[in-house]
Amino acid sequence: MENKTEETKVHYEKVSYWSVVWSQFKKNKMAIWGLWAIAVMFFLAVYAPLIAFDAPFYYSINGAGEYPFFKELFNANRFENSVDIFFNIIMVASPLYILFFVFITKKIMSPVKAVGVLMIVQVLAFIIVSYNPLTLKYTEYRLMINTAKEEGKITVYVAPPVNYSYREIDQSEQHPAAPSAKHLLGTDAEGRDVFTRMLYGTRISMTIGVVAVSIYMFIGIVLGALAGYFGGAIDIWISRIIEVVICFPTFFLILTLAAFIEKRTIFHVMLLIGVVSWTSVARLVRGEFLRQRSLDYVQAAIALGISRTKIIFGHILPNAMGPILVSATFGIASAILTESGLSFLGLGDPTAPSWGGILNVGRQQSKLWLILTPGLAIFIVVSVFNLVGEAIRDAMDPRLRQ
Repeated sequence: MENKTEETKVHYEKVSYWSVVWSQFKKNKMAIWGLWAIAVMFFLAVYAPLIAFDAPFYYSINGAGEYPFFKELFNANRFENSVDIFFNIIMVASPLYILFFVFITKKIMSPVKAVGVLMIVQVLAFIIVSYNPLTLKYTEYRLMINTAKEEGKITVYVAPPVNYSYREIDQSEQHPAAPSAKHLLGTDAEGRDVFTRMLYGTRISMTIGVVAVSIYMFIGIVLGALAGYFGGAIDIWISRIIEVVICFPTFFLILTLAAFIEKRTIFHVMLLIGVVSWTSVARLVRGEFLRQRSLDYVQAAIALGISRTKIIFGHILPNAMGPILVSATFGIASAILTESGLSFLGLGDPTAPSWGGILNVGRQQSKLWLILTPGLAIFIVVSVFNLVGEAIRDAMDPRLRQ
């Protein structure tokens, strides 16, 4: 009999570091709920005009109809805040973005690169629209339809469920008004619908969190990387700068700088938070680079003659991104809380429907619905981001893996 030997084939599955982190993260059910909450918050921020907006989808008077919704999304006389224009572009272009992401990622590029391309396209579209604003006459469509009805004309009016803008003042009753069927969360002292202002305030919170954190992450990563990689005099000078900035309480430094800006916008607030909050990231990146630069792969890259820029940003930085990502997640919550505090103190953007501003009105008027609604929103959003940040930190720590 012939002896047949069976060859045992061992298949090794290549598992990336981030796959392991994601598998550990999914075990934290509260963190998954937190991600869903962030997704819902982003969805509300993008599609806010479909829920609450004072321009109708369609209206007609005696058979003469018009579709004013989309053109009013980019009307500078209706949306004076650039943040709204940015999100309105996302809302209108979202079907194209989704189709691009679904089909392109399967054939041409990775999902990460596809997201990068979409972000570049979004920023370019925003710049083009910002420098070529659409300025249309401000039309009160609801008043126009009501007037036509009183004149006996045949009217059709199809509008979002809440037919108010966050700037519109309701002059039909005394204000602030308590929650009712007409105003779900009541009105503020000026007669503006609180539900609409809370909804559009989601855009402010999301933008503040992402943009402000991106600014100080960039500053912190660059300075921390230079200090940790080169050491010597560069490290000493950057470390001294970090120590000087740390000496100033961050929030009070922001308050001081904000007081010098006469006409504050939401971008001033983002910039202020970004330029004074980078020190913790810089120290974290410096420590990671000091640890990483002595490892074999870095020494091998140096021996091969690879440029310093590529070693710093192409080799060491990707391996140091774990702690930086955790810091960024916590930073978003901190930035949202800081912006709310500035608006509460009257140092935010007066044209933006900030949750902190609504809370300040509630304090001044001693109205419970104006205190609880923004207060709970700030508490929930900050808690959610902190919860996700803790879950990411635990998933990246090998000692805590299950």
